[in-house]
Amino acid sequence: MGVLTKYWPGQHGQVVLVILTAVVLWGLGHQYLAWDVAVVAGLTVFCIGSWATGAIPDYWAALVFMLLAVLTQVAPTEAVFAGFRSSTFWLLFSGMVIGAALNYTGLGKRLASLLARCMGQSYGSVLAATLGFGIALCFVMPSSMGRMVLLMPLVLALADHLGYEPGSNGHTGMSLAALVAVFFPGFTILPANVPNMILSGMSETLYGAELAYLDYLVLHLPVLGLLKALAALLLILWWFPADSPRQRADSMVTEPLSRQGRHMAVVMVVCLALWMSDGWHHIAPGWIGLGVALYCLFPGVGLVGKDTLNQKVQYGALFFVAAIIGLGAVMAEVGVGQLVMDAIADHVPLNSDQPVANVALLALVSSLVGMVTNLPGIPLILTPISQELASTSGLALATVLMTQVLAFSSVLLPYQAPPLLAAVQMGYVSLAALSRLCLALFAITVVILLPLDLVWWYLLGRL
Repeated sequence: MGVLTKYWPGQHGQVVLVILTAVVLWGLGHQYLAWDVAVVAGLTVFCIGSWATGAIPDYWAALVFMLLAVLTQVAPTEAVFAGFRSSTFWLLFSGMVIGAALNYTGLGKRLASLLARCMGQSYGSVLAATLGFGIALCFVMPSSMGRMVLLMPLVLALADHLGYEPGSNGHTGMSLAALVAVFFPGFTILPANVPNMILSGMSETLYGAELAYLDYLVLHLPVLGLLKALAALLLILWWFPADSPRQRADSMVTEPLSRQGRHMAVVMVVCLALWMSDGWHHIAPGWIGLGVALYCLFPGVGLVGKDTLNQKVQYGALFFVAAIIGLGAVMAEVGVGQLVMDAIADHVPLNSDQPVANVALLALVSSLVGMVTNLPGIPLILTPISQELASTSGLALATVLMTQVLAFSSVLLPYQAPPLLAAVQMGYVSLAALSRLCLALFAITVVILLPLDLVWWYLLGRL
């Protein structure tokens, strides 16, 4: 849809195109499908088209879906508003509060300033430190957009301090390294990126399957997180070589950590410890995050400002996630997933005797869905039919669900990921350089990392 509307005149034209497509699909579908299935198909096209093109705000399309789904009574209200009952919704909410607390207490800036101290005197060590710090930030700040806003200005200031002028290879290399670090590894850390949380929420809502933080981390981080980051580092060094910095990064002046900052550091240590031990205490990450957020918000604790809920929490993003989970529940309720399942059965040769080939095929299907929609569209469309895919392929449901991570952690072009487009729009990195890197990482993932990941899954007993 994003490609099609590229040539449509203006934002209003995109809105009209999305609405017309949805109405036409509903009208044609009504001739061959049950009324509720046709309505949900039209709503699905409207939502995905709106979210993929960005023609209208994400939250507006989300609220329109909720309103029309309730008015048309295509599914029970419990399904429409299932997102608000999901721990994933509250994980995203808590991530926003935690991010606000990191900024308010100065801990975020202090963490970022540690980056300067870790940088060596060579260009390669500067890039490696940037990548390493960004990956570490994924563990403590569950929002790719928040991490980008926190880290990118510091990295660009450091680039200037080191003598890498805007437009130079050194400046471009540092900006790409920071963007890769705060975005791509986050797909391997459960609360760190939106598609992860959507997958987690819909798995819990549809199948009662709560994704464990540590299990998810062990399964995905080594290959899709660390090895992909290493591949990105090598590509940046090859394509954007630069001389060593003119002066040391640790010569930048930093302020000492305040009492509130030290308090927040203790809170984050406790939060991370609880997240990583969820396999023992069986408390979902969302409820742990909500507990931490409530503590931060408690009057007198002093970890957030008085107007945090009104000014720092992005309710539009919350409605967006709630709508995606709700849309998946509605699709499952009326049987839209079966139509997609039939199409897959006709064109994708799944064979229960070939588990490795099935995983690769399911990852390919997920990638194609992400190219047509965007990254959050992958769990939205495929999670409701994962049980049927598991039955057809002979794979465990958990394995089928995890094949989606192979896809939404691999971005073909920046249009699939709103945070990457935001980085371009905010002037942090050029679209040409970012597109080139995305294409190369996608190719490396398909040719090298995906086979390695399947070997890793086999060693862990997941295949």
